[in-house]
Order: sequence, then C-alpha cells, then structure tokens
Amino acid sequence: MAYRLDSKPGHYAELILRELSRTASAVPDEALASLAERILQAKRVYTAGAGRSGLVMRGLAMRLMHLGIETYVVGETVTPGIREGDLLIIGSGSGSTQSLLGMAEKAKRLGAGIALLTTAADSPIGRIADVIVPIPAAAKEQTVSSPSVQPMGSLFEQSLLVTLDAVVLMLMEIRSIDASAMFARHANLE
Repeated sequence: MAYRLDSKPGHYAELILRELSRTASAVPDEALASLAERILQAKRVYTAGAGRSGLVMRGLAMRLMHLGIETYVVGETVTPGIREGDLLIIGSGSGSTQSLLGMAEKAKRLGAGIALLTTAADSPIGRIADVIVPIPAAAKEQTVSSPSVQPMGSLFEQSLLVTLDAVVLMLMEIRSIDASAMFARHANLE
C-alpha cells in the first residue's frame, strides 16, 4: 500500500523545530537560574516524571551524575530515601499526575525541596513547589485547542529535554566543567 504525502517529510521536522524554538525561548531565564541554584545547593537530587516526561527526567539524572552531583531516579531499586536538604525535580505537563503529587507531598513533609517543570504553574504540584519552571507548551490533555501541531504532550516533552539541557550547560559553566570531565564519569560497562 502506497501512502501519499502532501508535503515533504522534512516539512514536519521544520514545523517541530519552529515550535520547539518558540517554546524554549519563552521559558523565563530567572526560573532556569533558580533551578540551577537549587540543584547546586541540594545535598542530593532526585528526579521523577511519568511516561515520556519520565524518560526525560531520567536523562537529567544521568547528566547531573556526569557533573558529579549525587543524583537518583525515583522508583529505582538503588534509590535511597529522600531527606531534608535534598531536592526532588519533577517534570509534569499537567502538574497534577497523582503518583507525582504523592511523591511531592511526601518529599515536602520530609523537608526536601520541590522543583517543577510544567505547563501548569497553578497546579497541585505547582502549589507546593519551591521552584517552578513554566514551559509554555500544551499538556497532553489540551488536545482540542492546542497551540501545537504535534499530538498530545510532544511539544512539552521536547521542550522539557531542551530546557533541562540548558540547565546542564549553565551548571557546566558555573562549575567550570567541560564535556571531557563529564565523559570521565560516563558508564563504561556498556
């Protein structure tokens, strides 16, 4: 069966890149700086997210580890309990995913800081977060009036990755760490 495309396949990639550029440039610099500061102040950093956002948050944990920051992914068997002085970073478009809200509430009770990257600053997690990084992209639930040509939460998830990579670059600059120093901490049993 042959499929007919009304435009060149590269056209779709160009649409995605334009959306991503517009969204990433609208993330407030001061929110990124606040997140970087909180990461550097934390005793340990924990990351959490659900679905595709969870995959992005795992990627952040890897890069923070490469920077020499003690970092854990919530839900892994080797992740220790969170304590006072630690930081939980959550990526959630809606800011209301029940499992993530439960984590945030418990972490808060235990004295940990909460950072949220989201499309919904005034969400249940947003209301208890110490740092909010607003990402102006549609959450997966906003499918009818979405400002994106992409399905569900794709623009948020892509923007989350780019935003967190920008934070990693900030941390590299602040700590005077280059890519070769980070590579020295890269997994070597692959």
